[in-house]
Formats: sequence, C-alpha cells, structure tokens
Amino acid sequence: MRLGKFKIKHYINYFVIGILTAVLSAIVLSGGRLDNSLLFLLEKVAISIILAVSLSLVVGFLGELSLGHAGFMCVGAYLGGKVAVLLMPTLGNGLITFVISLLAGSAAAAICGIIIGIPALRLRGDYLAIVTLAFGEIVKSLFQNSSDESFGGSLGLETPRYDKKYLFIIAFVLVLVTLAVVQNLMRSKHGRAITAIRDNEIAARATGTNVTKYKLLAFTLSAAFAGVAGVLYSFSNYTVQSTKFGYNYSIEILVMVVLGGMGSINGSIIAATLITYLNTKLATVLTGDLAVLQNLLYALILIAIVIYNNAPALKGFRDKYNFGALMEKFKKASPDPANIKDDKAKWDVVPTKISMDEILSIDFVPQNEDNTWENGGEN
Repeated sequence: MRLGKFKIKHYINYFVIGILTAVLSAIVLSGGRLDNSLLFLLEKVAISIILAVSLSLVVGFLGELSLGHAGFMCVGAYLGGKVAVLLMPTLGNGLITFVISLLAGSAAAAICGIIIGIPALRLRGDYLAIVTLAFGEIVKSLFQNSSDESFGGSLGLETPRYDKKYLFIIAFVLVLVTLAVVQNLMRSKHGRAITAIRDNEIAARATGTNVTKYKLLAFTLSAAFAGVAGVLYSFSNYTVQSTKFGYNYSIEILVMVVLGGMGSINGSIIAATLITYLNTKLATVLTGDLAVLQNLLYALILIAIVIYNNAPALKGFRDKYNFGALMEKFKKASPDPANIKDDKAKWDVVPTKISMDEILSIDFVPQNEDNTWENGGEN
C-alpha cells in the first residue's frame, strides 16, 4: 500500500481498540488487578462488537435483513464448547484448546451459513427475515431438546471457563481480526460488488456481477464470525444454554447495527459498546423490585437515541456538533499558495520552483552598427 493512500480515518478504530487492549493487558500482565466485573464487561463488549460488525456485513453492506444471527452464534457456542469439553482431559484448558474450539465453532457456523444461505438468499425482504428467524428458532430447539450426554439438554452444556485475566485480551484481538477482514473486504473489488448489489441488484446483475456468489460470501462470512462470538461466549461462561440465543437476542444485535448506522463499522462498534454497557449497568443497578424497570428504561434510552439520530428538527445541531465537525475545528488547514495575504511584491513569500536569490543570466552576442553580428553573420 502506498503511503499516499493511507488515511487515518480508515484505521482509527484499530488504534483505539489496540491502545485500549495494550493498556489493560499491561496492567494485568504486570501484576495489576482489575475488578472481575470489569473483566466480564470487557468480554461481553468484545463479543457484542464481533456480532454487530459481522451482522453489519449482511444488513448494512449487502442490504438483506437477517434475524437469525443468534442462531449462528448458538451453533458456534455449542460446537466450540463441546470440542473444548472433549479436549480438556488431554490438552487442558489452555490456548491450544481454545484455538481448536474456535476453529471448530466458526467452521460449523460457516457451514450452517452456506446451507441456509443457498436457498434463503433467493428470497428478499420480509421472506428472508422469516427464514433466518425460523433457522434461529430451530437451532435453539434442537440444542434444547438434545440428550444430556450430547449437549446437556434443557439444562445446558457445561463448558470450561477460560482465565478471566487473559480471555478479554484474546477477545479484543479477535475483534481486531474481525475488523481487518470485514474492512479490507469492503474496500476491495468484492466489497464494491456487495454494495452494488445493495444499491441496485438488477443493475449489478446486468454488469456481470455474480449476485449469488457475493450474497453467499457475505452471508457465510457473517455466520463464521457469529460462530467466533459464540465460542467466546462459551469460554466466558460455565454453562451454555439455548434460551440465551432466542429471537430477542437477534433483535438486540440488529438494534446495534441500525443504531450505529447502516453500513457504518465504527457506528456498529460504538452502538455495541453502548448497548452492552447499558444492559450490564441496568441489570446491576435495578435489582429486587426495581428489576421490572430494566427493560422499560432500556427501551426509553434507545428511543431517545433513535430520535436524536433521525429527528429533522435536530439536524442542524447534529451537523454542528458531530465528531467530524469537531475534528475539523482542531485540524490545521495547509497554506494555499493562491491565497497569500498582504502580497506586496515580497518575493520571499511567493512559492516558486526556483529560489529568487539565484542570479539568472543568458548568453548573447552584441550587434554591430551595420546590422551584422560580431561573429560575422548578417541579420
């Protein structure tokens, strides 16, 4: 990549997440202590970011509505957790077990994405949403009604809990991997083909774009990263229960994408972090009889955010005080040679290719009085 094409705004999310991960990792690895509730919150935030960014690939960039994202996460959680349980007696609960479980869970979710995607992506709009929703509910029911020996049945699958001091580091490294894959895909010719299908599928097909191929690519990749989030979930809990991966959780992931802005990766990251933090804090603060207010306050906060982002009356305020406008105020504009103030024949301030203190000269031959040159020629 040439340096001239490097744009800091395309990589600001890497820097922010990388610096945050490096600082927290340094604290933990140097013997410092972080509160267990904070570590658990960081794990949940990382899982939510992976889910939101991966679903944004289908909903935001491809333009298809999927309501079965929690189903792919469920597949990854159960299959990855089961592989970890089988490997525990021989390999222990270490990094090797985690990596093998991660590969197994993401591969299983990707295969499910291919199986469901081939027939489902022939549908559009509400029909596709219904099919993906049905897939999520079927997957949840299958694991819920499994035998105790296979996937734990209704009580759930008992999985090994990874060390809290290190799991959040691995989780945020996987967040960076997710961002790298999705962002580089969307900036490539394949990403342009995906967005072309979203904008006008008929025109994309007329220009020779393989619509089925790119739809399946986006759907499968999205399902694979949902499986990664599922494996992380299984290693961050002692039990994986299918009731967690219901319709409401798929809607919550969709809210993260819509709230952050359709097709905005940075927006999905911010919305996933905000919603996860709100859910966690409301569940902590509102306990006992006040627990019934948790969903009410959560809904009111989301409504307020949606109104702020979309209300026409607030457009001027949003344009004036958004992040981009604030950054422009602090950005130093480079001097324009065409706009030089108080130019009063000051050659030292006029940009030129040749330094003005250099002596310019030319060679010439003086002419005689009879109109001849000194070298004997005639005019």
